[in-house]
Amino acid sequence: MRLVPAPELDSAALDIMLTAAAAAPSVHNTQPWRFRLHPLTGLLEVRLDGRRALPHTDPDHRARQISVGAALENLMVAAVHLGLRPAVRLLPDPRDDTLLAVVDTAARGPYPAGPDPLADLGLYAAVARRRSSRLPYTGRPVPEPVVARMATAARLAGARLLVPPHAVTRRLLRLTAVAEARNRADPARAAEARAWIRPPGGGPYGVPVTALGPADLAGRIPSRDFTGPVTALRPPPARFERHVQLAVVCTRRDEPRDRVVVGRALQRVLLVATALGVRTSLLHQGMEWPDVRGAAAALIGHGQRPQLLVRFGYGPEGPPTPRAPVTLDR
Repeated sequence: MRLVPAPELDSAALDIMLTAAAAAPSVHNTQPWRFRLHPLTGLLEVRLDGRRALPHTDPDHRARQISVGAALENLMVAAVHLGLRPAVRLLPDPRDDTLLAVVDTAARGPYPAGPDPLADLGLYAAVARRRSSRLPYTGRPVPEPVVARMATAARLAGARLLVPPHAVTRRLLRLTAVAEARNRADPARAAEARAWIRPPGGGPYGVPVTALGPADLAGRIPSRDFTGPVTALRPPPARFERHVQLAVVCTRRDEPRDRVVVGRALQRVLLVATALGVRTSLLHQGMEWPDVRGAAAALIGHGQRPQLLVRFGYGPEGPPTPRAPVTLDR
């Protein structure tokens, strides 16, 4: 801990960083993050907000830990854009499982270490433009150099992005369909999903029904079934791309720290994809069931733990999802 007061973080810079953090994707758009600034030390706490829990969908908090990791990455991208180089410590207090990171805003450390091979992409500009697109893609393959840059983004954040062959992709999608069928058959999970759907103008939290996109007529891409009366507003089913391009964000372990790392890696991948004109959406259902995660790990092999599936390709931009303004805890 620093013994003398740190220079006060400019309020405008702090607002830019927190606004970027709030633009991150989160499970069911719960936005489960909290921030607290210590003015004497310049330390910014990044916390998990227990008030927006998903006890049935996310009983072990892994999806929300990933979500907070994504917000942390956006915050860091904004800080670098402002010319800062904050240092980050993940899970600094083993006695406090809600404190996921501490950002030293007064530090001037390298981020990432050494030259940034993604610096030319202008990732900060992609923060506001990034959206999940649950619409059909064209099926045009994303070139290998683009995929390689997405993989580099994950590696720089401490994770791996693997693109499985078509046969493994099909099996991963089938596992996702099995998990989604379980979700629909579980009354508590189905009710929890319905509770987070919002009609147009329904507030800054939750998933607006207009952002859900149509179901896949061919059933190749399992979409989460947010059932309820508002689903009548969803578009009619459509035909999605025949050959789905899927990437898997992986780590060696599956501890809380790894999940925060995954969130950071995921967000950096999404920003790179956005900067290069690639659309993305997340398939999380299979990762919500431990046995399905285990089956996915067996498919991936190489000692990797799958954390999230990312569908990517070329196609229409998805609609925006509302965000709540971030305020600092006192």
